[in-house]
This record gives sequence, structure tokens and C-alpha cells, in this order.
Amino acid sequence: MNQHTTLTTPFIEARPFKVYTQRQLDKIEALKNLPEDLRFDMQVVSQVLPFRVNDYVIDELIDWQAVPNDPVFQLTFPQRGMLKPEHFDEVAELLKNQAPAAELKAAVERIREDLNPHPAGQMDMNLPMLNGQPLPGMQHKYQETVLFFPSQGQVCHSYCTFCFRWAQFVGDKDLRFSSNEAETLHAYLAEHKEVTDLLLTGGDPMVMKARHLRMYLEGLMKPELDHVQNIRIGSKSLSFWPYRFVTDEDAKDILELFRELIAAGKHIAFMAHFNHWQEMDTPVCREAVKRIRATGAEIRTQAPLLRHINDDADQWVKMWKVQVQQGMIPYYMFVERDTGARHYFEIPLVEAWEIYRTAMKQVPGLCRTARGPSMSADPGKVEIQGVTEIHGEKVMVLRLIQGRDADWVQKPFFAKYNDQATWLNHLEPALGEEKFFYEDELAAMEESKAALIAKA
Repeated sequence: MNQHTTLTTPFIEARPFKVYTQRQLDKIEALKNLPEDLRFDMQVVSQVLPFRVNDYVIDELIDWQAVPNDPVFQLTFPQRGMLKPEHFDEVAELLKNQAPAAELKAAVERIREDLNPHPAGQMDMNLPMLNGQPLPGMQHKYQETVLFFPSQGQVCHSYCTFCFRWAQFVGDKDLRFSSNEAETLHAYLAEHKEVTDLLLTGGDPMVMKARHLRMYLEGLMKPELDHVQNIRIGSKSLSFWPYRFVTDEDAKDILELFRELIAAGKHIAFMAHFNHWQEMDTPVCREAVKRIRATGAEIRTQAPLLRHINDDADQWVKMWKVQVQQGMIPYYMFVERDTGARHYFEIPLVEAWEIYRTAMKQVPGLCRTARGPSMSADPGKVEIQGVTEIHGEKVMVLRLIQGRDADWVQKPFFAKYNDQATWLNHLEPALGEEKFFYEDELAAMEESKAALIAKA
């Protein structure tokens, strides 16, 4: 046996991956003891927003004695409040009256359009071009980083109820972006020497078979792609299916691919999404973390701040401490994106900053690598740095920690104090300014990109 594969944990046995979707809600045994109205609420919401959960989440992560308030239950099972009352009532009435499928479908599509399915320019401003043609399934928002959506990875082991990419999973091809063109990806990267980072995202790339993952990543070891130094893999698998790295039939192949890439001089950052410490509190998750780290890859962690799930500084303190204890690097606290069920999960920016600051005061320096609270907005990643007073005016202090124009990065700017604002477009410039400093240049970028796409 290869010396790198000697990590073994005898008490962890292989288990089959069993998944439930919207049409199988009534087959989940754990739900049968819940009130009928709660189960009906799930049926209503899952008509509009995607639902998928597996038996590992059901058996190992949810405390059923604490349902419906258990954070992992809130994270994976549809909740009535995720739809606005008028939307919920409309769908509920159609279901109760057994309306024709076409009528239900039309209502659902209209409601989805009202949920801002692709925020922050994902379908246009971020769309890269090669030889004058747009490249679906890729995004290039920041000069050094390209996002790639492999078609085999546009599903997840389970779906998060807050997911800002929910539109990928509702079966509407017009709302989905993905690519199965490894050659096109490599050709685009070869033309853009400024790109140092490739982020595989989804969905979840770790639902792919090892051979598919290899198809996209092996080519990065060619000399013409030496400038692509960092490979990031955005994944929820450590939380929702850690068996992917322990007992799945090609688990060793995945880990071997990581080793090969690292031996070729690439840096692998496994971008793990953990929303609550409960997700890390299983033996198989701890074992999966060990195995990934044993390849030489690092694990960085990120999550949005969410009402009903982790809107408490103590939860973040415990989560960050556990992550550091296991050798992971806290990376980002995000703000809930302006899409989908945002009204149910979002937290005002001022409150988000207060939770972040309270948590930071309670953790050692190794946990303070987590940046935030951060909004992935149109101009870039905007961080709320605090609240202060300047010349008698109470203001919110902001900065771009990533931007469409690299010159915007780390520039502080100020917004009028607003303790109800939950997103950048709710804020107004402070100190007598009419616009935020980036607005004119951003508008010019949007106009230029629209002209390019129209010409293609």
C-alpha cells in the first residue's frame, strides 16, 4: 500500500449514498413525526426553491429533538418563511386545489424571477470571451481569478436552503450555467497570463468522479499554464458527504490527484463551506479533513452569517476554534447574498459587523484570519469594517477587499449609518458625496461589456 494512503479509521465503514429530493419528502421517516402543517410547508416551498438531502445529514447532523430550530435542519429543509407570504399563499392554494401542472409551473417561474436568480452580474458582467465568443460555464470577475462550473459538478450532496446559486438546481436551462469543455477552459487560461487562480465551483465539484475532475485539472500541469499557480475547489462535501474522501470507491484517486498537482508545483486550497460547528462534529468528517491535509492541500473555511442558523457570535467562536484545532484556516464570513430566500436569512450589515467583532474578541490570533463581514456585490467583495463618527456624522466604514478594478482594492469609503441595510444597494454615500468612488467606472464597465456581448 502507498505510504500516503495508510490513514485508516477502522470504525468508519463505507455507507451507500442515499438522497431524497422534493418528490420524496414523504419518504423521509424522520419527518413523519412532525406536524402535518410543517410537512405541508416544506412541500410548498420546495416547489419554488430546490431541495435535496441525504441520509448522512439526516442521521448524523440533525438533532431531531431540537427540530424545527436545529440549525442543520434549518440549513437543509425548506422553511415556510423562505417564501414571501404572498408567494407562499399562492403556491399553497394551487397545491390544495390540485391545480393543473402548467398553472403551477407558470406561478413558480414567475416567483423565481422575482427572487433575483443571478445577482452581481453573474450572467453578463462576469462572462468571459474567447475569440469574440462568450464562454458559458465560466466567470472572470477579478483579474487573477477564473471561476469554472464543470457540468458534472452542478449538483450537491445536499442543498443549502440559503444557497445563492439556487437557480442552478431548479431544472431551468436558461438559469443554469455550466461547461464540459476542458479544452476551452485551458485555452482561455493560456491566453490570460494574469490569471493565477482557478476556482472550481458549482454546485459542488466533489460530486464528480475522480476521472472527471482529472480531465479538468490534469491539463493545468502543462508548461503553458505555469502561471495558474493556485487551484481552489469550492465544496460542501466535508459537511454533507465526508465519505467522499474516506470510503467512496474513488476516494483514493481524488487524493492522489491532489498529490500529483502539488508535486507539479500547484497549490491546492480546498474551500470548505461550514455553516455551523455541528457539521464538523463527526468522526468521518475529522478523518476526511486529515486525509485532505495529508496530501499537502490546505483547507480554508467560509460561510455566510445567517438568521436561524448561525446568527450568534458564540457559534462562530466555537466553529473557528474547532476549524483551527483540526488544521483548517478560517477565511471568510460572508453576508447573505441578495437572491433567493434572502429575507428569511439576511442580517442587517451593522448587526453582522457587531456579531463578527464580538466573535473576534473571543478567539486567538490563528482564528482571526477570517475576513468579513463581506458582500460579494457588483463592484467586488465589500467588507464592513465598522461604525464611527466623522465631523459629527455617524458613518459606516467600508472597503473593497477584491474589485473588478484592482485599483479599487483596499480603498476605504464611507456610507451613511443605516442599521436596517442588508446589502450595498441599501447604502448611501456619506460626508456629502453624491456617489461611491467606483460608481462611474463600474457603469462604464457594464456598458462596455453589454456592447461586447451584443456584438458576439
